[in-house]
This record gives sequence, C-alpha cells and structure tokens, in this order.
Amino acid sequence: MIFDVITLFPEMIKDYCGYSIMKRAVDNEIFSVNTINPRDFTLDKHKKVDDTPYGGGAGMVLMAQPYVDAYESIKRQENSATIMLSPQGEPLADCIVNELAKLDQIILMCGHYEGFDERIRDIIKPREISLGDFVLTGGELPALCLIDAVSRKINGTLGKIESADEDSFSNGLIEYPHYTRPREYRGLVVPEVLLNGNHKEINEYRLRQSIERTKTKRPDLYKKWLKNQ
Repeated sequence: MIFDVITLFPEMIKDYCGYSIMKRAVDNEIFSVNTINPRDFTLDKHKKVDDTPYGGGAGMVLMAQPYVDAYESIKRQENSATIMLSPQGEPLADCIVNELAKLDQIILMCGHYEGFDERIRDIIKPREISLGDFVLTGGELPALCLIDAVSRKINGTLGKIESADEDSFSNGLIEYPHYTRPREYRGLVVPEVLLNGNHKEINEYRLRQSIERTKTKRPDLYKKWLKNQ
C-alpha cells in the first residue's frame, strides 16, 4: 500500500507516522507514506497557493494550478483511489475503511482555509470523505485518521491481524470490555468468566457484552445489527 498525501504541512504527516505501530509498519515496508507539497508546484515566486474568492467573502481559496499539478506529478497505480478530505464528503465508516484497504494506492488531498477552487474537483474528480459534520482547520488530521484506520487492516501492521477483526464496528457492534492485571483494583474485580480458561464461555460473554454496550451507547448501530441477524 502506498499513501500519497498532498499537503501544505508535510511535517504533520511525517511526524505522526514516525511513532508506535505506524513507524514499525513503515520501517518494515508494510506500507509507505509520501508527501507532496503544492507549494513546490506554484508558479508564484512567493510560493503562494491561495487567493481571495471571486464574488467576495471571508477567507482564502486554494488555487487550482498548484494542486492539480501536484496531483498530476504522482505516479498512479492501477488499483488506486483519490480522496479529498472534506466536510462535504461521505462520513468515514468501517465499511469504507475495508474497501480502501484492498487498494494498492490511496492519494489524499488535504485542504485549508475556505477550501478548494471548485475546478480542482472538476478536473481530478476525487472521492470526498469526511470525519463527520464539523469543520477542522485543515485536512491533515482527517488524512491521518484515514491512514491509521486503513493501515490497521493491512496484514503485517498489527502484531496479529485478528486484532483488527475484533475492533469495534468490525462485526457491526461496539467492542467488549477488556481487563488486565491486577485482578482486583479499588474494589473492582475482573469478571470470573475471563479467568476460567473456557474459551467458549469467554466468547459468549464477550458477545453479550458487545451487544449490550452497542444497545446502550449506540442504539443506531444496534438497530442495524439486529436487521442483519
């Protein structure tokens, strides 16, 4: 998997990918993360990539030329997708993450200010994805969230791929509670079923907990899960 990130702040992407599980996966060449800065493609001597909007209004708009040229500089893989991080996009969900994890390359476009010149969309025709119905200062955080979520689904990123299979949402439910040592802490004791070594009973307990948690915390997900049973 190759992640190509078009961003004005490449250090933000590189720094995050330099820690913990992400760093280990990159070092082991499970996937790679490249950054492309539109400022390197602008025709303006001051490296300017934004300008005031036609028609007036507050804020600045990202210019088409630097972003289109930056995008076209990327060598495209056959099995790839281009994604614009935008509050206008479809909400990121586990089903989308699973779909993206099957690709060989994901190109991510990070916006800023008042957003992209519409001609960027017209020319590149990206898929638009959002983290939710709110606005962030830039697209780097959503891009990193997507990279993190997708990379977990790639064999080799986690110690065991089964870890991703048991995550929340993987089966339509919220994940069951976890416990570790000590067995008792401030009067709270680890459930006995987790200590008896009976894996059938443990799995049944965890499923019941997942169902109950989903029903309580995310009734919308619980209703969807029920329909699929």
